[in-house]
Amino acid sequence: MRGKWRERAGGWRERAVRALGALRRHHWYGEGPLHLLLMLASFALTGYAGVRLLSGGDWPLVIVWFVGAALLHDLVLLPLYACADRGVAAYTARTARHPAWTGYVRVPAALSGLLLLVWFPLIAGSAGSGSAAHFEVATGLSGQGFLTRWLLITAGLFAASALWLLCRTVQPRRAGGDRRGRRETKQRPAAGD
Repeated sequence: MRGKWRERAGGWRERAVRALGALRRHHWYGEGPLHLLLMLASFALTGYAGVRLLSGGDWPLVIVWFVGAALLHDLVLLPLYACADRGVAAYTARTARHPAWTGYVRVPAALSGLLLLVWFPLIAGSAGSGSAAHFEVATGLSGQGFLTRWLLITAGLFAASALWLLCRTVQPRRAGGDRRGRRETKQRPAAGD
């Protein structure tokens, strides 16, 4: 009897030591080992991209562009799209489902804005500009038509979002209508009554 109790106590102690070790590891990092591995891999990839980007002779321009982009985003763009988001939320607040409706405007607008930020020199510039010439040399593709493509992609994003919203709002109504129809048929009196 005493030997079994010691085995149980020994097993309990081992489990407590393992749990304490896991707690210490969790306390040390805060997440599991897979998360740590993915974070280390993403840092390695980011470091490799940074070294490749800065290894050319244009590294001062890259740093100026990076700092300028951060300042432009934080000081100009963030207040602009925060105000636009508040305006959309205020406009859709009149409906009963405003959080859902707001999301259907936010997502395509954010994707369109991201595309505009990434391709702005080619969207805003003419075909003979330095950005278009650099793009043509680097890729072998024409630098023309970016404004048209961006507008078409933006229209497509908003159309897909509107279609998705329509599908999401029509589906519950149809299901509710089917239920009401079934209830009415169940409540009808029989022909002999």
